[in-house]
Amino acid sequence: MSAGLGSAVLQFADVTVRRGRATLLDAVSWRVEPTDRWVILGPNGAGKTTLLQVAAAMIHPTSGVAGILDEVLGTVDVFELRPRIGLTSASLAERIPRGERVQDLVVSASYGVVGRWREEYDELDHERAERLLIEVGAKHLADRTFGTLSEGERKRVQIARALMTDPELLLLDEPAAGLDLGGREDLVSTLSSLAQDPDSPATVLVSHHVEEIPPGFTHALLIREGRVVAAGPISEAVTEETLAETFGMALSLSVHDGRYSARRRTRRHGD
Repeated sequence: MSAGLGSAVLQFADVTVRRGRATLLDAVSWRVEPTDRWVILGPNGAGKTTLLQVAAAMIHPTSGVAGILDEVLGTVDVFELRPRIGLTSASLAERIPRGERVQDLVVSASYGVVGRWREEYDELDHERAERLLIEVGAKHLADRTFGTLSEGERKRVQIARALMTDPELLLLDEPAAGLDLGGREDLVSTLSSLAQDPDSPATVLVSHHVEEIPPGFTHALLIREGRVVAAGPISEAVTEETLAETFGMALSLSVHDGRYSARRRTRRHGD
């Protein structure tokens, strides 16, 4: 069943994930609509990547119900569900052969493989791959090999690959990690363009930093120690109070031209 208009792309009810004695997610309830663009914020170890792994149908909850694209984890063949989800992550990037040509890397997503083998692709596949590389500002990289790209170029190419299958859900796990200032700003601009395209899929972006929230993103979920601190429209969910609770320190928050920034609140003399 395909997620239709008005039908939630993700609907989690009390999703809990335990590993041994550790609780990685603690009764998370969350709903993502088809037109939503979410950012998940939280410190290291908060459970952000675990939450994304559930959303990607890579792991199952220990308890609770995880609804993904009108299916319920545990009652559906995940190998049929995963092609409907676009995913970028550091672990996936590590599997990409460094000698892989960029055009081939993007087009091979049609078969869900990393590294060309004996698959056959038609002209429409190659045309779509080229359009996506143009969309993420990476057309000039088509004939380069993955190993020769900068970190920022690799991130843009991975996003093009994630979009190749025309997914109903796009999941981006810390795409700005490891980028310098210029690379981060290029990526934020690319993600902002995607977010504001009505034809783009529902998107969930994981980050540690409010500075990485692209303009055009609509909602935020803040998480600490596996529990939801706040969730909802960005202007309501991302506040000095919720950030302080999430990151465990007093923070000053500012917004300029749709971009957020936060810094530690300094004590004034006499406070």
